[in-house]
Amino acid sequence: MTLTVEHTTMPVLGRLPIHSSRVEQIAHLAEAAKQIRIQDLKLVHHAGAGHIGGDFSAIDILTTLYGAVLDISPETVADPERDRFILSKGHVAGALYTTLAAFGFLPVSELVTFLKPLSALNGHPNRTKVAAVEANTGPLGHGLPVAVGHALSARLDMSLRRTYVLVGDGELQEGSNWEAMMAASQYQLDRLTVIVDRNRLQQGATTKETNDLDPLPEKATAFGFAVVEVNGHDHGELLDVLSAVPFRPGKPTFVIAHTHKGHPISFMSDNVAWHHRVPDAAEFDQALAELARHGRRSA
Repeated sequence: MTLTVEHTTMPVLGRLPIHSSRVEQIAHLAEAAKQIRIQDLKLVHHAGAGHIGGDFSAIDILTTLYGAVLDISPETVADPERDRFILSKGHVAGALYTTLAAFGFLPVSELVTFLKPLSALNGHPNRTKVAAVEANTGPLGHGLPVAVGHALSARLDMSLRRTYVLVGDGELQEGSNWEAMMAASQYQLDRLTVIVDRNRLQQGATTKETNDLDPLPEKATAFGFAVVEVNGHDHGELLDVLSAVPFRPGKPTFVIAHTHKGHPISFMSDNVAWHHRVPDAAEFDQALAELARHGRRSA
């Protein structure tokens, strides 16, 4: 089934005024995440492709960044002093596109082109086609090194701009990440924040079965990072930690966001099969119903 205009019904929520209370911010982020998940579900179902498990794992993190943390707006995407965000796990591009649309960086109507031939919204983000995308990503292990380059550039410019990068936990099995982390520590890039989508699943298996990362906090600490662990689906925890950069002066920050692949859908959550499975009609309807109920519980 082709994605059409009637499938793109997500409202543009934007950001709350800077004087809004923490309670108001968290409620706004929760509603935004709900709407982003509904739209992302439609994107993947009607396009017949995507990585919905990882999308749903990362959406609360993306929502918090674009909805409350990053110093960037649709009007400042070309400002040299903007904050940078790099989606290293580029296969969850659908989650990024829907998040960008929810906060006004991308027309919601453009989502209908997702994965169509010659679309700017292809399976991995492309900085030459989408203005708010900072780096082309997809080959895993590349985004964190690029982010270190951005953070080092900011330091050389004597700029206060921050750099955030979201990596998958399976992706941390790539050695290029650890080389980049050594450089970040060496240059004391304390305005760099690495966020790990710690859902413990990768394509086909758990991270423990494939190449165990534990003890991850101790490893990141040994590489010179200030380590923080959060519930990656709790907007309040995410807001507090991601807004507090630098977490420790002189050290880059390593946020381990404990998440669930496919969250909060009952038959997707913590199920490795949903790495890149597409929901059929019955699963699509059930997921929509569960998202509606989840929103009522969170209200």
